[in-house]
Amino acid sequence: MHSHPIASIIDDDESVRIATSSLVRSLGWDVRLYASAEDFLASGQIADVACVISDVQMPGMTGLQLQRRLIDDGITLPVIFISAFASDAVRRQALDDGALCVLSKPVDGAAILRCLETLQAERGEP
Repeated sequence: MHSHPIASIIDDDESVRIATSSLVRSLGWDVRLYASAEDFLASGQIADVACVISDVQMPGMTGLQLQRRLIDDGITLPVIFISAFASDAVRRQALDDGALCVLSKPVDGAAILRCLETLQAERGEP
């Protein structure tokens, strides 16, 4: 059992994964890193994840496709999207499908903090 909630960070850009990981860890979360949505789905570690932080545009399965796959599989995980290309249509689709937040790159640490605090408040955590 983990003492901290677990965030899975999914981004094909290693520098973004590492930077986001450092930020989320500094906020008291444990972190798992994945270079693709497919790697995350194949990890066998979805059940104990409290939040997914995913890029929208990735080779192979996109972040939106991952979100849809989780929903179709009956897995309800809060998702925070980060994207350099978050059009209004992408933002609307992500939020309509239940995304917690859609943030633009470069990601503002305070914005991720607000999203994670919202999630913790919804879960009744301090």
